[in-house]
Amino acid sequence: MTEVNGIKKAAILLISLGPDIASKIMKQMPDTYIQKVSYEIANIELVKPEEREEIMTEFMEMSQAREYMLDGGIDYAKDLLNKALGSSRAKEVIDMLNQIQLRERPFNIARKADTQQLTNLLLNEQPQTVALILCYMQPEKAAHVLSAFPLELQAEISERIGTISQTSPAVIERIEKVIENKFSSFVENETENVGGVHTLVEILNAIGRSSEKKIVAELEAKEPELAEEVKASLFTFEDIITLSKEDVQKVLRQVENDDLVMALKGVTEDLRDFVFDNLSSRAVETIKEDMQFLGPARLSVVEESQQKVVTVIRRLDDKGEIYIRRGEADEIIS
Repeated sequence: MTEVNGIKKAAILLISLGPDIASKIMKQMPDTYIQKVSYEIANIELVKPEEREEIMTEFMEMSQAREYMLDGGIDYAKDLLNKALGSSRAKEVIDMLNQIQLRERPFNIARKADTQQLTNLLLNEQPQTVALILCYMQPEKAAHVLSAFPLELQAEISERIGTISQTSPAVIERIEKVIENKFSSFVENETENVGGVHTLVEILNAIGRSSEKKIVAELEAKEPELAEEVKASLFTFEDIITLSKEDVQKVLRQVENDDLVMALKGVTEDLRDFVFDNLSSRAVETIKEDMQFLGPARLSVVEESQQKVVTVIRRLDDKGEIYIRRGEADEIIS
């Protein structure tokens, strides 16, 4: 299970615990993790018994290790885990727990932020605030930030770092929230895009055509506008090259010539050649002449024509007259 990431493990654990317990746990999770775990749960069709047992065992071991560390520290935890699990497994559990706790440390957004962005923000903060934040950062990044301050402030910040012994969790939490709010305008590149139409389309593209149809049908009933946006994104004009020659020719026979001419404006040469290879030489010459005569065109007009072609593709696919491959689960059965 070493190749299974933490989010997927959490999803499998929640599935194993059942909906009643899982719902109570998810209520305690941050929104970003709820979304991530929900997507994983939605994509898991089958959990093998041995996989479930291994993840449940790992969860119990991690919980036990955390309790030991809270009771008597890391050495105490290592001693008890060595006796209970053996030295090799005990080390693995302690290492995993340390990684999790590192991610849970305060000012995680500062540790992830671009160094220059972080420096620009902290230059405007009070020395005691800067000192506290640097205490929780990677030494190399903290050194880079500190070196950007004037010499007299470097000395003051360093003194405060050296004399900090204990800080109230409430104070840390308050400062962390202030810093996170200020980072919202500084650290745009460090935010994660979770959810949205793009994420849903990526999932549906891999989920299999049968499941995709059911999900889209549900969306059409509940969120028709979202469903239309998803359907438009599920197959783009550029994806036409994934169709077989026979299917492409079926599509092209039902596309208006004016729409095809406009749709081919600005596409790659490979894509244009692919379309031309599926037309008669006479049709190709006509389209080339029309494109030359057409001249420049607005992007919005081109995209509208491309979407008309996609609409034809989706319609023929829904009728079963052509085949759009959707993920590994959507294989052809002979």
